[in-house]
Amino acid sequence: MQGGTMIKIGITGVIGSGKGEVARILASLGASVVFADEVSRRIYEPGDPGHQAVVETFGESVLDEDERIDRAALASIVFGDEAQRRRLEEAVWPVMADVVEAEFAVAEAEGAAASALEAAVLFEAGWERLVDQVWVVTAPVEKSIERIARRDGLNADQVEARMAAQMSAEEKAARADRVIVNDGTLEDLEAVVLNVWNEVAGTGQ
Repeated sequence: MQGGTMIKIGITGVIGSGKGEVARILASLGASVVFADEVSRRIYEPGDPGHQAVVETFGESVLDEDERIDRAALASIVFGDEAQRRRLEEAVWPVMADVVEAEFAVAEAEGAAASALEAAVLFEAGWERLVDQVWVVTAPVEKSIERIARRDGLNADQVEARMAAQMSAEEKAARADRVIVNDGTLEDLEAVVLNVWNEVAGTGQ
């Protein structure tokens, strides 16, 4: 990278678009990668800020006998209830943002040329402010449905319901700095990501 400053990339897209694959390809190219799903699991540990935020928001009824967050109990509260889901998001998204920023700082201190945040809710959570540019991964809807159905054991209707609950691919792409089209093989995707990576690495933009 020019100037020696680490570039921060946000990677997002609708469910099944292949954003996780793009993140893993970036990691293989030397980028430090933070996965939002992994961060969300970590912040729920007793003593962590996310654990405290959830208990303050929903009470101790969401704890199991070991004082850990009972994910099933929490899910039963927020599933299908948009107001409760928003309460959970407002409680934990700022905590997750702090963790991401801390991880970026560590990566930069260790000399990483780039760091990436892979997050389905990048725009919804306002996390585009944490990165220098946003890459949105898009894929044909039928490919996304097939990928998620196979991965999560869902039928097409269930996958489509999940998709309908998210910001649309078109809206995400309209807000992107780069759009990564994932409409072929994994090797095709690797070639696309490598090309964009070389542009970014070569220009520092």
